[in-house]
Order: sequence, then C-alpha cells, then structure tokens
Amino acid sequence: MTTTMTRSFTPRFAQRKHHAVTRAALIVAFWIVAALLAAVVHQRIDAISPVASVVMKVAAILAMAAAFIRLAASETTLDQALLAGTTWVLLCIATEITVTTLSGRPWFALLGSPANGGIRCVLLIAWILAPALFIRSRE
Repeated sequence: MTTTMTRSFTPRFAQRKHHAVTRAALIVAFWIVAALLAAVVHQRIDAISPVASVVMKVAAILAMAAAFIRLAASETTLDQALLAGTTWVLLCIATEITVTTLSGRPWFALLGSPANGGIRCVLLIAWILAPALFIRSRE
C-alpha cells in the first residue's frame, strides 16, 4: 500500500532516462517558453521600469527552470543542469544575434542591453544557474 508519504510526486515521464536527442529537445522546448516569456516582459515592462522587467524576467526563467527539472529531468546531476543552463545562454545569444541581423536594429530582450552591464550580468547568471537551483542530487 502506498501513501502520500511514500509515493513520489515526480511525474513518471521525469523519472525515465531520456535519449540524448529527447533531452536536447526538452532543453530547447523549455527554453523557448522561457524566452517567449522574457520577450513579452521586455516588450511590456522594460520601458516603464528596467529593474522590474529584470525581476520579472528572472522569475520567468526560474519558473521554467523549475518546470524543466520537475517535469523532464528530475534525476539530473549538477553537471547536466549547468549544461542545460549554458545551452539556454547560447540559444539566447544566437537568438539576439539573429534578430538583430534580420531586423537591422539592436534587440536585447533576452540578455539585456550591453549599456546596462549589471542587468545583463544578472540575466546571464539567471539563464545559466536557474536549472541547477532545482536539482535534487548535487553529485
């Protein structure tokens, strides 16, 4: 007999070992949602208050990182979580370069403007470390 004290609340999908391609697809899928949330926050709030915008972007990044670890990678290690975070930053950089090139004007919605170095550093650190904050095993 299982009780709520002995039963794991981790979804069955998260408990399975995933193929490398599946894991990569999940990393990208959760990043897409986080990036869309960050872009919407940037569009709506950045002009009013850049600090509030960064706080909301970090909250969105953390929420998606928690969802990623909980739903897709519950048995991940610290190294794997940091790899996911590094992948997220590389995807952000590639996206900002691509949008800037295609639009012909600077676009810094995901990582912040280089003119605001402190805000940019906070966002870079958030993208990298967010998945690692929610892992269960520190091995």
